[in-house]
Amino acid sequence: MSTPDVSAARRKDVINALRRGTVPHAGLGLFAVGLQRFEASLDGDLDTVTRGGAAFHALRGEYGSGKTFFARWLAERAKRRGLAISEVQISETETPLHRLETVYRRLVERLTTATHEPSALRAIVDSWFYALEEEVLGTGEVGDDDENALAGAVDELLERRLADVARTTPAFSAALRGYRQAVADGNGAHAEALIAWLAGQRSVAASAKRAAGIRGDLDHFAALGFLQGLLTVLRDCGHPGLLLVLDEVETLQRVRGDVREKSLNALRQLLDEIDAGRFPGLFLVITGTPAFYDGQQGVQRLAPLAQRLATDFTTDPRFDSPRAVQLRLPGFDLASLGDLGRKVRDLYVGGAQHPDIVAARVDDAYLDELAAALTGSLGGKVGIAPRLYLRKLVADVLDRVDEFEDFDPRLHYSLTLNSAELSETERSAATGAGDIALELP
Repeated sequence: MSTPDVSAARRKDVINALRRGTVPHAGLGLFAVGLQRFEASLDGDLDTVTRGGAAFHALRGEYGSGKTFFARWLAERAKRRGLAISEVQISETETPLHRLETVYRRLVERLTTATHEPSALRAIVDSWFYALEEEVLGTGEVGDDDENALAGAVDELLERRLADVARTTPAFSAALRGYRQAVADGNGAHAEALIAWLAGQRSVAASAKRAAGIRGDLDHFAALGFLQGLLTVLRDCGHPGLLLVLDEVETLQRVRGDVREKSLNALRQLLDEIDAGRFPGLFLVITGTPAFYDGQQGVQRLAPLAQRLATDFTTDPRFDSPRAVQLRLPGFDLASLGDLGRKVRDLYVGGAQHPDIVAARVDDAYLDELAAALTGSLGGKVGIAPRLYLRKLVADVLDRVDEFEDFDPRLHYSLTLNSAELSETERSAATGAGDIALELP
């Protein structure tokens, strides 16, 4: 079945990304498999966040189960509600969780909205000041031709909006005031420097910080205050919240013992602050493997955190609650891999030159055969097969069927794997090396 309701541009973007073997930036819902059972509950969480509440989930799944795909699929739904998005990969060297200033810095670097690519911080701040000015002018107490009075009234409104933040992190509002003054004075260098400082960057001109009355750099303890301030700015300029994804948190299992303890405690602190209502508009999602949640080198090492994340997974997975703190992703099996192929085939048919021929020659049975053959070449590890499966399906099969009227994949195509096209994980799972010819059933 084709998908006529999808725009040609959107279809093309998705198919082109799959042809390259990459995850599309948008349109993930067009070929998501097995996520429908989460939709209602997660949409409820997004509604809570847009009303000024907060939400949290921990995604649980083995490597290849689709945790990153799930998070990006959720991000698309969040963007449709106006939320800002940021995805941060936890890394021992670049973004260690026990140093929240590095997490905040990467958060801002990856910050995006439906209309602005990363980093969207400056566009968001400019929109915020515009909104404050419009609110002041809307009172009728200040004329738009009285620049000094307008500036003073905006500063007063800024202080009121950031009052809670200023109690713990006064430098955040000071930097915003300094940025606004630098823009008004036409001092582009100082304005850029102060935006960089608000983003948590370390190499910022001392002269710009002196002019704004701020000292030092962002540290671990101030990072939560900066996050609180960012949420306030987002809300006031029309973005009701932020979806923050901390990906690959299981890397904490590989760090030094003392670092692991500090990292787990930082995560516990963040969850406690969410529960305490400090971060209205924040939807936090973390991803990790079962070993991270259940093993002694992970969450179980810190009892208070283990209690907060505790979820019963002793029942059949089909009875997992989508409202639970932890959400279990069972990963792909051959049936779901075939379903994935059917979704992509149907999407392709909607924009094909010869849709009837494509649909007939790449039928459901062939898609299942291709899935079985490819998975067998990867040692039966279905979870790592989707990327390669979709790339082979689009580039090697669907394109050829659409372009050559006499091409029949059952007669003219032999599935091969070349080590150069495999990721490290796929390469380690593949049997043999170099070019591998695989027989389709």
